[in-house]
Amino acid sequence: MRGARSAKFAAGAITVVMAVTACGGGDSGDEGGKSKNGKPEGYVSIEVGEPQNAPIPSDTNESNGSYLVKALFSQLLEFDDKGEKVYLNAESVETEDSKTWTVKLKDGWTFHDGTKVTAQSYVDTWNWAAHIKNNQKNSFWFSDIKGYSEVHPDKGDAKADTMSGLKVVDDTTFTIELEGPVPYFEYKLGYTTWAPLPKSAMDDPKAFAKKPIGNGPYKFEKWTHNKLFQVAANADYKGEDKAANKGIQFKNYSTPEAAYQELISGNVDVVRQIASKDLPKYKSDLGDRAIEQPYAAVQSIVPAYYSKPFKDVDPKVVQGISMAIDRETIAKTVMNGTREPATSFTPPGVMGNQKLDLPALKFDPAEAKKLVKEGGGVPGNKIWIQFNADGGHKEWVTAVCENIRQNTGIDCVPDSKPDFQTDLDLRDADKVKGMYRGGWVADYPLNVNFMRELYHTKAEANSGRFSDKEIDGLMEKGDRAETLEESVKLYQEAEQKMAEKMPSIPIFNYKINAGYGKGVDNVKVDWHGDIVIDQVTAK
Repeated sequence: MRGARSAKFAAGAITVVMAVTACGGGDSGDEGGKSKNGKPEGYVSIEVGEPQNAPIPSDTNESNGSYLVKALFSQLLEFDDKGEKVYLNAESVETEDSKTWTVKLKDGWTFHDGTKVTAQSYVDTWNWAAHIKNNQKNSFWFSDIKGYSEVHPDKGDAKADTMSGLKVVDDTTFTIELEGPVPYFEYKLGYTTWAPLPKSAMDDPKAFAKKPIGNGPYKFEKWTHNKLFQVAANADYKGEDKAANKGIQFKNYSTPEAAYQELISGNVDVVRQIASKDLPKYKSDLGDRAIEQPYAAVQSIVPAYYSKPFKDVDPKVVQGISMAIDRETIAKTVMNGTREPATSFTPPGVMGNQKLDLPALKFDPAEAKKLVKEGGGVPGNKIWIQFNADGGHKEWVTAVCENIRQNTGIDCVPDSKPDFQTDLDLRDADKVKGMYRGGWVADYPLNVNFMRELYHTKAEANSGRFSDKEIDGLMEKGDRAETLEESVKLYQEAEQKMAEKMPSIPIFNYKINAGYGKGVDNVKVDWHGDIVIDQVTAK
């Protein structure tokens, strides 16, 4: 997820970053009594920026929107703190050949409008999300299903309205036939993009986007753009992750520094990521309310392979840029020891993570300069690194640029954008001038998620437009493996090749540095770095 969650880009991710332009705050809730700052009694507030798009599961792949989607929707399954599968709406997901899967649903689940969640709900939603005319960001996630190419061809109009691989058996049972065996397919179902939509969403997507109706632990209440998104606990929710609070206020702030000051002042209960400036003091400020915890995410810088500096670039140049960066020193000094230098394209905590003992990911200034020269350098001898200013990235991006300038002779310029939404929109429009700050938080705990969803030629989250037939082929070979273990191993082989071709430059493995106020308890962080909002309780 982008930036730091779900196939999510992290604003600081999937970074955990914050986005948005206005300071959050004082709107009252629509129900119940009010506490100070306009927050309804029993509600908790958390810093989360404006999403790039409306919170529709199949159109959300960044960390701000992911928080909203997870509150409003539930999918078939999720993962516990150890990355083990936990069934939500599914009673079971079974297969004998990794190609045809049978899903049985728990009965009695409903959407927030009272309509039933059925097997037909899932089949209709997935067909809608995959169809090319609906332009959903995560449509590629459905590409394993037989008939996807008919509803979402590489070129031209769709040749069918539905995927032939989806069949409804009865109200609580449906089958999924894939184009070929995919041994890790059940893991993919743990991503929120597979959550069902009610019929009203597909009948009128524009109206639904303004007042979303889900099947999750919270119901939509109101949305003041660039300021506040509010949800109320769903008393009828059937899942085990039922809300322990009465509701959530997701509050927007223009900078992480502003959010931290609001935390200290008692105007927001939880801040997901402490700004670089505040890292040296936040533990003394907050005491046992300070959180530092590793999670499954990688921070990187990503060449835009359509841009002037990197179009048709020799991979040696990108290897050289990577070797010019002193990750360890930047992590210790600029990030105050809150990051670990990345040693691969995948983070610790996912199956198949490996330390790539390869030169391209090691600091070597002399070799860096040599490789850049051998590769012919970049046009104009100048590159840019785009980042979102609201995410606390300025300091480390500036340090990275200084390393590149000193150790390769390439002029490197930090390219600041006002917020995460602007940053993502420029990536989607292929308007990045050189490189961008990338962050990815695990959607499911396999190495596959940090390669296939990011660097396959057809992946929607491949915002650098990297394309390599050999690496695509290695990934597809992994997809067709007979066992999960074999699939993971084949993706490890693909990762070795990626270190030669350099679709991105891994920089850090993430730790969440969060904090919470005196008015809440039970603040926990899950395996991919998200605050477990349904467990937070108001005092």
